[in-house]
Amino acid sequence: MQRRHFGAWALATFAMPAYAPPAFAQGDKVSKLMVGFPPGQATDIVARLLADALKSQLGETVIVDNKPGQGGSIVLGQVAHAAPDGTTFVLAPLASLAINPHLYRNVAYNSLTSFEPVARVCDLPMALVVHPSVPVKTLPDLIAYARANPDKLSYCSAGNGTLSHVVMEDFKSRAGLRILHVPYQGSPPAMNDLVAGTVQVAMDTVTVTKPHIDGGRLRLIAAGTLERLPAFPDTPTIAEQGFPGLEAVAWLAILLPARTPAARVKQLSDAVVKVVNDPPMQERLRSVGTIPRAMNAAEFAAFLKSEDARWSKVVAVSGIKAD
Repeated sequence: MQRRHFGAWALATFAMPAYAPPAFAQGDKVSKLMVGFPPGQATDIVARLLADALKSQLGETVIVDNKPGQGGSIVLGQVAHAAPDGTTFVLAPLASLAINPHLYRNVAYNSLTSFEPVARVCDLPMALVVHPSVPVKTLPDLIAYARANPDKLSYCSAGNGTLSHVVMEDFKSRAGLRILHVPYQGSPPAMNDLVAGTVQVAMDTVTVTKPHIDGGRLRLIAAGTLERLPAFPDTPTIAEQGFPGLEAVAWLAILLPARTPAARVKQLSDAVVKVVNDPPMQERLRSVGTIPRAMNAAEFAAFLKSEDARWSKVVAVSGIKAD
């Protein structure tokens, strides 16, 4: 397993000049909320809800800018090297921050040193689904079918290094299955091919799978949460169906480039936490399949450090590799 470590050379190469703290919350100010996935992805959906709500909190225009690629790592590299003037921030998921740096050899950031943690926003519970043509209804059914039909099934993911990839590989390893991985540039095209039957299995967020489950285009096999999903209380979790401790829940968080002035970090952190804790926003977040989970800058910084340590071990044990 190869990892990229950002050393003195990388830090010197991307060093930024000093910036004076800008004047914040001006009516004509425009900020960019970067997203490393295409429109329609769960991260993008949440970003657009946040952007609208933050306009009134910050007194500035917030636009969403989609830059998909490398499981969300491309945009993180761009934000890491953006001017630390507070006008560019990113909504990033667990995988981009805590998995990809241990998976890819060429990510252009260090999750623990390239950013100013701002706030955790919400969790994205995941669900294991199959195309209706697959004759299974439970996780044991799927395991038995996959073992009886090795290499017949394929599963889609939102891209190499995404949680939809890593958790499925973890599950395959624990169950001793051979299911082909087909990575996509985000969940929307992956769901299109899954619904069409081009691929047969997926582990993806409730945000993108629920409409297809409700419409009968996909069959829900298991919830990725440790407790049953409120939207599907009759569906057992992966843990309940024989894999205790296997959890598939992503989180989303806001970060700024390292060395952004502390006043801007606090302003943005306070605004995000206030927005996420607002009851109408919590209802909107729940309506798109997320679980509101606000953390301020200090809380999220400590959480990110623990998640980095946790997932580095998962990647090492899984043996997953990506170029």
